[in-house]
Amino acid sequence: MSQAFVREGDAQWLRDVAPAVNALLLFLTQENNGIRVYEQKTSVDKKTGREVHHMSNGLAYTKDDEGRWSIAW
Repeated sequence: MSQAFVREGDAQWLRDVAPAVNALLLFLTQENNGIRVYEQKTSVDKKTGREVHHMSNGLAYTKDDEGRWSIAW
């Protein structure tokens, strides 16, 4: 079978990425068809006190109480 096809279950989800910023960058770059995604800035959410990582893909990411990545709203 060709490696060009992704079998169901092979996909990684954002919530499954290791809680390190480098792991997030690698995941986002893979999801962006290999085009490098980088961190533009970091801020702290005033409501939650959590660190928010603003990325070059136009989205911001934060970790929940269990250390899983999610998109910051």
